[in-house]
Amino acid sequence: MLPPYPYDRLEPAKQAAALIHGGAVDLSVGTPCDEPPAAVLHELGHSNAERGYPTSLGSPVFRRAAAGWLQRRLGVEVDAERQLAACIGTKEFVATTPQYLRLLHDSRDTVLYPAVAYPTYEMGAVLAGCRAVAVPVDERWCMRLDAIDPADAARALCLWVNTPGNPAGNLDDLEAAARWGRDHNVTVLSDECYSEFTWTGPPRTVLESGMDGVLAVHSLSKRSNLAGLRVGFYAGDPVLVHHLSEVRKHAGFMVPGPVQAAAVVAYNDDTHVDAQRAVYVQRLQRFVPVLAAAGFEVSMPEGAFYLWVRVPGGDGWAAADWLAREAGILVSPGDFYGDVSSDHIRVAMVQPDDRLALAAQRLSAIGAYDGSVSASASVNS
Repeated sequence: MLPPYPYDRLEPAKQAAALIHGGAVDLSVGTPCDEPPAAVLHELGHSNAERGYPTSLGSPVFRRAAAGWLQRRLGVEVDAERQLAACIGTKEFVATTPQYLRLLHDSRDTVLYPAVAYPTYEMGAVLAGCRAVAVPVDERWCMRLDAIDPADAARALCLWVNTPGNPAGNLDDLEAAARWGRDHNVTVLSDECYSEFTWTGPPRTVLESGMDGVLAVHSLSKRSNLAGLRVGFYAGDPVLVHHLSEVRKHAGFMVPGPVQAAAVVAYNDDTHVDAQRAVYVQRLQRFVPVLAAAGFEVSMPEGAFYLWVRVPGGDGWAAADWLAREAGILVSPGDFYGDVSSDHIRVAMVQPDDRLALAAQRLSAIGAYDGSVSASASVNS
């Protein structure tokens, strides 16, 4: 029996927030709300790529564009023919890759992932019939590789890392993760979809440490506001790229031709991402004091566009319930991302500025949250 989909559990809070005058301000999901590049949308409708079946690997021009982006923005060179392939967004890649890796390593049955993390890492293990083992995190929310049990390492099929991290915006040491994987013969899968939204230092990639035993996973959903197109790529170890691309070819996983053509335009342009970076930084900086004044413990993240907020009283569901019912603001309770973070909420800075201003106005009108209320049974069920 699968657990409930996390965001389905927010439905009562969503209904309560919608009753507030002006409607709900949805800061629960990291869905970009800003405009995607006009040139990308034009190409989407004018590529003339609708009729034929697209290649599962991604067209040569798509792979070259993605490889060029990696070189420009992250400073790594990959062979577009052997070390890179397309995927239908990255969530499906995260959810399906463990079962495909088992075809290579049927004696291994464990997926390692951060104890505070995007929930699909765990779900990918469940769907593959694997053991899902959470790796403890430190006070900065970074994985403690030294805390991995040797018995789990011996059974590990793969290790997921995510930098900048969702939900906490942490920056893990990707070189150390790659080294750990090679030392233990464990594939390291690095989800880097927020890499261009790194606020502390330059963007990072696991590929800086070499291609052996690692794959980096990238998406246009966040960087280019194109979540609806479902397009991304994975790059790294040529043996792993070949294996996964062959499996995915047989499974019929193909990014639509017009989407690939539009993605080429997006990957060849960096100016729209630089503009979006400035927007997210401003939103984060403006909302930190808003939440602090409302009684929450919050600071700027090292990366990504979420605020990871500790709540008074330690009950993330109660805080989410209060925000929905009193201020019409929808946020994600921390236990969506792991049991150890149930005293947090995640606030996504993706809504337009006028909606964020409305949320701030509502918070200032109702006073500070003190943690004295409990989550309603309807919301926390």
